[in-house]
Amino acid sequence: MLNLVLFGPPGAGKGTQSENLIKKYKLTHISTGDLFRKHLGEGTELGKTAQKFMDEGNLVPDEIVIGMVDEKIHSTPGTNGFIFDGFPRTIAQANALDELMAKNNTQINTMLALEVSEEELMKRLLNRGKTSGRVDDQNEAKIKNRINVYNNETTPVANYYKQQGKLNSIKGVGSIEEIFNRLANTVDTKL
Repeated sequence: MLNLVLFGPPGAGKGTQSENLIKKYKLTHISTGDLFRKHLGEGTELGKTAQKFMDEGNLVPDEIVIGMVDEKIHSTPGTNGFIFDGFPRTIAQANALDELMAKNNTQINTMLALEVSEEELMKRLLNRGKTSGRVDDQNEAKIKNRINVYNNETTPVANYYKQQGKLNSIKGVGSIEEIFNRLANTVDTKL
């Protein structure tokens, strides 16, 4: 089973590249944002519990997020593997994910970290803001804050996987095809 963590700052191209990786390796996509929307929409117990925290303006606790991920893994038997997009965001989540994977007799094979300069990220996000209508991609101060939050709070997760020998930094600049080829070449060495 192939299990990947796709990592990178806002605007690095994770969404685009995860679609390509899913197609090539026939992986199941796990995005915590998608899981939240699913559980909230279906009114599941996990969704109701998460909603309480969100209504109070608090982050959803890791155990609820992990519960949603666990449910997704169990509802997808026979998959070739998973690609985790936007998760884990903290070392506690990375530890919990490792425990969950071990409980399911598998592991994270590699973290693919897209490396893109802050200047390029700003350019990409402002451009996306023009076409997508996303308000958070139309304001330079908000973009800088999101990048700072990523650098300060999420980057330690890369070090977590580096200590396990699973971190692979990938140059995230070039054509979509060039970046995908770099990602696929790295994944192929893990198979």
